[in-house]
Amino acid sequence: MNDPIEILVVMLALSILVCVGLAITVQAEESGATPSAGAAADTQPTHATLDQQRKSAERTVRPEVEKQRKEAEQQAEKTLDKEAIAAIEETRQALDAIASSNTAAALAAIERATGKVNILLARNPATPLIPVGAAVEVIDLATSDHAAIMEIAQDASRAVDERAFSAARLLLHSLMSEIRVRTGNLRLATYPTALKEAARLLDQGKNKQASAVLLTALNTLVVIDRVTPLPLVLARDAIATAQAERQKGKDAALKLLESAKAKVQRSRDLGYAGKDAEYVALFSQIDDLEKQIKGAEDTGSLIASLKEKLSTFVRQLSSTASRPSRASATTSKLD
Repeated sequence: MNDPIEILVVMLALSILVCVGLAITVQAEESGATPSAGAAADTQPTHATLDQQRKSAERTVRPEVEKQRKEAEQQAEKTLDKEAIAAIEETRQALDAIASSNTAAALAAIERATGKVNILLARNPATPLIPVGAAVEVIDLATSDHAAIMEIAQDASRAVDERAFSAARLLLHSLMSEIRVRTGNLRLATYPTALKEAARLLDQGKNKQASAVLLTALNTLVVIDRVTPLPLVLARDAIATAQAERQKGKDAALKLLESAKAKVQRSRDLGYAGKDAEYVALFSQIDDLEKQIKGAEDTGSLIASLKEKLSTFVRQLSSTASRPSRASATTSKLD
């Protein structure tokens, strides 16, 4: 394993494992728990438990992030289509009926699903994708060190050039700091065809082939990701806090503005539209605000303008969808 990229990937994986191990150890020490080796083996934390702990920590330490996550979740849920979700459920019922050798029930479920899809086609003639599921997740894996980010980015670029895509994916994964909204979408152009084909195969007694067609339809929902850069969310909160602290004294406000500037730079370093000219405008406006605070000038209008500029930029980046080139079988995560 002499390839530098492979070595870096292994080191990155090991560092992640060590960090997770340290986090679990610290938590055990803080709680005063000292389980035996046998007990530890029997009480390994489940993924659900770890996820609950992460969410609890996020709410406590970074309430502004949890607020943004909830808003994203509520907005995503509003886009979901009940008729499309019902069509998916009828398709699953058809699969269950086929597995139980109940062809009549399977055909009835397919007929109900087809009816719902036909309603969708009539309502949305120009809409190819209908949202049926959403999952919102906070992902914050990236370092705050500028030099380390640049080094990882260069290694990822080199990995792509060398067609070491698995290594590149792992490296790029470590550069994420975002709230990700992932939606699964029904393809109106192909789903009705799949239902019709499954019904035809069932009529011919080809139950196995019919199941395969329905499974393919379920597992090829189009997955679309929308991301909100966490550093910009935190920068916006730092500026809002600076506005409140300005009344108490300039030093605390200036420190918060420096923190906001560092977070904006981190967002740029991590590649969230890193070449967008808006970053230059944000840095310039933060510099102007710092000068006003140092000069004891009124900062109310400039802070309000900066907060609005950041909010607009966050909305702009969040509205940019990233769609995988192939549909992903992630329906179970989107339910």
